Amino acid sequence: MTTNDARGLAMTGADAAAVDRFEAALAEFQCYVGNPAGTIEAALQARPDLTMGHVLRGYLYGSSLEAPGLREAGLSLEAVRALPANARERQHVAALGALVAGDYERAAHLWEQLLVEHPRDVLALQVAHLMDFMRGDARNLRDRVARRLHAWIKTDPGYHAVIGMHAFGLEEMGEYDRAEERGRESVGLNVRDGWGYHAVAHVLEMRNRPEDGVRWLSSSSAHWAPDSFFDVHNWWHLAVYELELDHLDAVLALYDGPIRAEHSVTALDLIDAAALLWRLTLRGHDVGARWGEIADAWTPMIDDGVYAFNDVHAVMAFVGVGDEARIAQQYATLRRSAAAAAGISNGAMAREVGLPVAEALIAFGRGRYRDAIDRLQHLRPLAHRFGGSHAQRDLLDLTLIEAASRAGDKGLLAALASERSMSRPRSPLARRYRQAALAA
Repeated sequence: MTTNDARGLAMTGADAAAVDRFEAALAEFQCYVGNPAGTIEAALQARPDLTMGHVLRGYLYGSSLEAPGLREAGLSLEAVRALPANARERQHVAALGALVAGDYERAAHLWEQLLVEHPRDVLALQVAHLMDFMRGDARNLRDRVARRLHAWIKTDPGYHAVIGMHAFGLEEMGEYDRAEERGRESVGLNVRDGWGYHAVAHVLEMRNRPEDGVRWLSSSSAHWAPDSFFDVHNWWHLAVYELELDHLDAVLALYDGPIRAEHSVTALDLIDAAALLWRLTLRGHDVGARWGEIADAWTPMIDDGVYAFNDVHAVMAFVGVGDEARIAQQYATLRRSAAAAAGISNGAMAREVGLPVAEALIAFGRGRYRDAIDRLQHLRPLAHRFGGSHAQRDLLDLTLIEAASRAGDKGLLAALASERSMSRPRSPLARRYRQAALAA
């Protein structure tokens, strides 16, 4: 049995009801709300032969880049390989296989081939976009979406998600005016589009407009926060704005409230929590027992070695709590990842960026600021290779500046303070570093 989806693409094993359930799960995924995994599970219970249902399930779990999620994605892969599939669906199965195998570059290549033939396959576009982000491929964050825009019109189902993705890609490539315009358009079309709000939040961060950022996210939180599995990241952006404005009480209220109140053990949420505590620690703030809670949450993943970006944030937590045993264990995991054979994308991520970043963080935590400086200076042009956004990787620059300050390196502090003052002229932190450099 074959039925078309809402964009006219044939789906094997589908009837009208199965297509409706698939589209419901896809819509949740596009807005990062609800429970798309549960929705597609219900679809598969009704139609176990729904080929694209198994593909979507595999992508939902696999794109987490967490070991349990990848195991679930492997089960979806095993199930879908036994089912009939058309040519497009077979391309999806091949891409899912590459993702499960850890070859993220191969998966991205396969999605691109699929999208050349089927530019309206919005699921392929969204998963490829997520993996471009996780691989630090800023150009394809923008251009993989741009290469599909000719096939879309404003009234198409999911168009809001396409331009929301384009907005984030534009931002990561420094095209801030167009990015903000696109992001605002996406949420105007679908008020629940968490990725669209997120794209504009990044623009306001990179343009050093924290007051506007606070207004943007605070005024719209009733739309992007409820029933969202992406809300912690947007709350993190709000906290970073408040920290830029030196509103410490507001930062801690956000941390203890929507960022950590539910004690999430999802890696994406733990990354944001560790990064925020590290920023506070760099500024000399005592965060109390918060490091202990987040370190304990990271511990079950300590040996997984799936994604170096995750592992580096776990190192932050273990350094923050001062636990040498867990620091050593997480570092050993990164070393094991770095020794991976060709075709395992995380191997290159760990070798080129993850290990030296971890070494810098460990050195900083032990007061070896010169060692931290040496590693971080070398990494500045390379850091994008292990994923994340410009806003997230800014933590490395902040650590470098503070290491220069604590090491008493007057020349480097003056240079870095000058650089930051040019990009963030109204920033209280940039002003303080500038003043410290002048006083030195």
